[in-house]
Amino acid sequence: MYCRGIRGATTVEHNEREEILAATRELLELIIEKNELKKEDIASAIFSLTADLDAEFPAVAARGLGWTDTALMCAREIPVPNSLGKCIRVLIHVNTTRSAEEIQHVYLKEAVNLRPTFNVDA
Repeated sequence: MYCRGIRGATTVEHNEREEILAATRELLELIIEKNELKKEDIASAIFSLTADLDAEFPAVAARGLGWTDTALMCAREIPVPNSLGKCIRVLIHVNTTRSAEEIQHVYLKEAVNLRPTFNVDA
């Protein structure tokens, strides 16, 4: 068993609570599906948001998916000039027997431009 990191990101059009939660849920559900995860596999998750998003913590979406015993943290993304805006990123630490090459990272919406090689068909 190894501890592996799974990356993902998505974007929203507006700084609205429900939009942030819906986009985060979509991202997490796809990461879970693509990596065949169970709640007990997830050790922790770190979320980051760009400075233009502050209507809700993305961790609230994870709690809504039942991640009640998972360590979650939210942070502000570094404000690099000309970087992608309205972006939600996540790094999930999972316990798995999968190799690093078998891990499927998920990038959705405008975030596909961050890591085009990780783009998956949702």
